[in-house]
Amino acid sequence: MISKGELKDIYFNKGDVNLNSYPFSLPFFKNADKLKIHPQVTFLVGENGAGKSTLLEAIAVASGFNPEGGTANFNFGTRQSHSELYKHITTSRGTYRHTDGFFLRSESLFNVATEIEKLDAEGGEPFIINSYGGTSLHEQSHGESFWSIFLHRFRGNGFYILDEPEAALSPSRQMAMLIRMHELIAERSQFIIATHSPILLAYPDSLIYEFSDNGVQIRSYEQTQLFQSYNDFFRDPPYVVKQLLGR
Repeated sequence: MISKGELKDIYFNKGDVNLNSYPFSLPFFKNADKLKIHPQVTFLVGENGAGKSTLLEAIAVASGFNPEGGTANFNFGTRQSHSELYKHITTSRGTYRHTDGFFLRSESLFNVATEIEKLDAEGGEPFIINSYGGTSLHEQSHGESFWSIFLHRFRGNGFYILDEPEAALSPSRQMAMLIRMHELIAERSQFIIATHSPILLAYPDSLIYEFSDNGVQIRSYEQTQLFQSYNDFFRDPPYVVKQLLGR
């Protein structure tokens, strides 16, 4: 069980840090004091290096999750690579308590799958993998293993932190993910998602933060650079490609 209530706000504690050193030099940390979190879906968008995944990881660790992903019960580490940011944020939480939770990140899913197999080999029944669909995540494609977690392991009434889940999912599966998200939200789940997917970002009534060199701002779907870039491209792909290639 997740021991803390639903996430409402994140405060940045700057009093004892060097704002010229990473990760505290990231514009969002230097230029903002707090971020409000939506009770259902909060998106983090922006260019690579803007700090989305760094903040997402800090939120996960501050919420009791393993930095490499999994549930709050996972306690393993293959390489210490997470930043110190989690020590310098304060989370404000409500009284409603989620009964499920998961930190899902594409880059370390292999490590999570390995840990599940290790724990199942050491322990008795019921096997952990049964709650992930019953098939080893290592015996599925990257996309299928991602989908197995999302479809089978996410039980509802949960706090789910997702780092670029679209990296493993086709466009049609991303659309299916929207449906599954909606089902889980109807069961009082809360999502925080860092993404480059205009499909996922289209989930209605969500809170969208766009990260840039200027810090972080609240945007509508159509205001995001992500939407505008895809919109410009698909209005006339041959023209855009011609301009990019100088032909």
